[in-house]
Amino acid sequence: MFDILLFLFESYFDIGSYPDHDKLSVKLTAAGFEEDDISQALTWLSGLKQLTGAAYPESINHSGIRIYTDFEEERISPEGLRFLSFWEHNKVITPIEREMIIDRVLALGRKNLSLDKIKLIVLMVLWSQHEDLDPMIIEDLLTPVDAAQAH
Repeated sequence: MFDILLFLFESYFDIGSYPDHDKLSVKLTAAGFEEDDISQALTWLSGLKQLTGAAYPESINHSGIRIYTDFEEERISPEGLRFLSFWEHNKVITPIEREMIIDRVLALGRKNLSLDKIKLIVLMVLWSQHEDLDPMIIEDLLTPVDAAQAH
């Protein structure tokens, strides 16, 4: 599924520019993706499209520190939690965007999601919000963790 998300980001830089689900499914099948992965990705993207900042109370942006539940800590790796905290602390993402990211992580239903996958989810959430993303942010989010450590 993550390969599909990356494919969509690279193919349709404007999130609103990719075709409807039926056409997109045909395109993804033609690109060689598996039917189960396509279905999971399209379901996940539907949830992503429904996320808006207005769905969250503005007070989140002015609240204190975020304490994660045991359930959230099972789903997000310790490296992923540190990454989110670092980015929020440095104002790369807002607390509302953090909550959107957590929503999309939990929607996957997977345990101990790696930092690389968290970074791709961050990219997709920021992309879905139609933000002008700094090329350096995009590069950081798309650089595999192992490659970043090699420098």
